[in-house]
Amino acid sequence: MVTEAGPIYVGGPDRCGKTLVAALLGSHSRIAIPIVGSNLWTYFDGQYGDLADDRNLDRCLAALVRYKHARFLGPDLPRLRRELRAGDATYARLFALVHEHFAERAGKPRWGDQTGLVERYGEPIFAAFPDVRFIHMVRDPRDRYEGSLSMWPSGRGRAGAAVARWRLSIDLGERNARRWPDRYRLLRYEDLVRNPEEVVAQLCAFVGEAFEPAMLDLPDAPTYRAKLAAGAGGGPLINPSHIGDYRGRIPAPELAFMQGQLGSRMRRHGYLPDRVPMSPLDRARYAAVGWPSQATRMVAWDAIERVQQRLPGIVGRRPSAAMIVDRTQHLDGAGGQP
Repeated sequence: MVTEAGPIYVGGPDRCGKTLVAALLGSHSRIAIPIVGSNLWTYFDGQYGDLADDRNLDRCLAALVRYKHARFLGPDLPRLRRELRAGDATYARLFALVHEHFAERAGKPRWGDQTGLVERYGEPIFAAFPDVRFIHMVRDPRDRYEGSLSMWPSGRGRAGAAVARWRLSIDLGERNARRWPDRYRLLRYEDLVRNPEEVVAQLCAFVGEAFEPAMLDLPDAPTYRAKLAAGAGGGPLINPSHIGDYRGRIPAPELAFMQGQLGSRMRRHGYLPDRVPMSPLDRARYAAVGWPSQATRMVAWDAIERVQQRLPGIVGRRPSAAMIVDRTQHLDGAGGQP
């Protein structure tokens, strides 16, 4: 299948509005973007060696078809093998074929993908798809962290890891936007939910499609639409009600750590630090215990990230066990993780 325009990637950390953008653009009559993040680059890129070797390709496809988010896309393994062997057997082309087939089944000529932190792969994505358009979601890191904690209370790595994750994403986004200014857009979640019609029209212009007002009603994402409607309480589907949710919900020491580490980056994107009231005793505890604990988590996350990114074939990222299914198991949907 040959698409009529380049692919659309939606990136950024978790809890930043990627699913909302995917639902909006995926409700365009010409664009198909799965409502779940595919994570194909994250969990498969470079992890199975040269795909021109049939043994490597078979191992890759066997793993892919057992991953819930990939199965949501309905991969046709015989067709993938046949079409990949007919051209360059690269990971980028394999991922494109999976999404092209998904778009074909949806009856749409253009495909897109949303994946958390896919901005890590800017170099190979822009090399493989010269006409790609990349939308990078940005959200106040404090609200992003609060949203993550509301879903995953154990908060793997707590504020330290949240700082490292947001900092990596924003640094990559700023770098990518400088390198590919006409094809890469940083979009604040807050701007989208405050002015959805205006911003979605701008996104359509960015990706080279005509704005369709019906997109705002999310007709091609009914499950997600129902979730938004339930939370809106009869109000607009897309609204700014969750801006500032972090206030009173993030412990003061963690808030102080986040703002101390991210202050300059936050200001560059319009997020002003709050005053964090702490007693002298609380400040002493923060200096002695809180700051070192979060700094250790931040450094550990950074170190693991660097190793996994540089050595995917040895210590590549893997889906959690809960996201792996038996090949014969029927899937009605797919879950997610932070």
